[in-house]
Amino acid sequence: MYQTFRSLLLLVGLLSLSACTAVGIKVANAPVPFFDGNIVRDIVFDEESTQTLDIYIPDQATEERLPVVIFFYGGRWTTGEKEDFAFVGTALAEKGFIVVIPDYRKYPDVRFPTFVEDGADAVSWVHENIEDYRGKPDMLFLSGHSSGAHIASLLIVDERYLKPGINSAIKGFAGLAGPYSFTPEAEDVKIIFGPPSQYPQMQATNFIDGSEPPLLLLYGRNDKLVAPYNLERLRQKIAENGGKVQAKYYSNISHIEIIGAMSWVWRSKAPVLEDLATFFHENSY
Repeated sequence: MYQTFRSLLLLVGLLSLSACTAVGIKVANAPVPFFDGNIVRDIVFDEESTQTLDIYIPDQATEERLPVVIFFYGGRWTTGEKEDFAFVGTALAEKGFIVVIPDYRKYPDVRFPTFVEDGADAVSWVHENIEDYRGKPDMLFLSGHSSGAHIASLLIVDERYLKPGINSAIKGFAGLAGPYSFTPEAEDVKIIFGPPSQYPQMQATNFIDGSEPPLLLLYGRNDKLVAPYNLERLRQKIAENGGKVQAKYYSNISHIEIIGAMSWVWRSKAPVLEDLATFFHENSY
């Protein structure tokens, strides 16, 4: 009976996550209350904007300080809440990382580059305070999915965003299906990033000089929302400038499924979680 119920729940999760519905998010987050660790919620990282972040801390026998992953969720720069991606925080925390998921302001309340600046404020807060939560302030990783990967990539490559001294603490970037090199076509996205003279400032590929930390770029071959040239152009730019970059494609994985694979529902579809954890561990030095 239990196995039948679990199979039914899994089917509901697969169908609902594929539609990116509220039900799908609830199914993905169903195991979160059973997380064997501590979740510190709603910490204000910027008093002016009152933006907040959540911290996921694994429960370990030792008090050793751990590498820190700052994850920016996607949502087309218009939607999303950090609570929706608790399944990402718990999954990575169970792999031995302190995980921080910040919120950031979105369109239509703000336009580019405000949400990137919010991301920079979150990283600064983490660098200054994460030691109080068993994190290593000099061993930070940035990661993100979709528009969140876009935000994180700009923090990595455009030195104007982060305060001096923080770049050396960032040991790597892992992007899932990020739009790193696109030109806006949808009318609302044109407004978000416009005027057109500003478009080069939102393309991560325009800031590559080879000094970036190691990058891991992940992409699903069934992605119909973000074109693969985004990954390939960024990978090529980094390689041409002597930087360190890995690119990995997953078969039969869509734009939503690549982040869904971080949850218990879709984990068997692609080794996204394992690949992220391996990358972060290998570059924890």
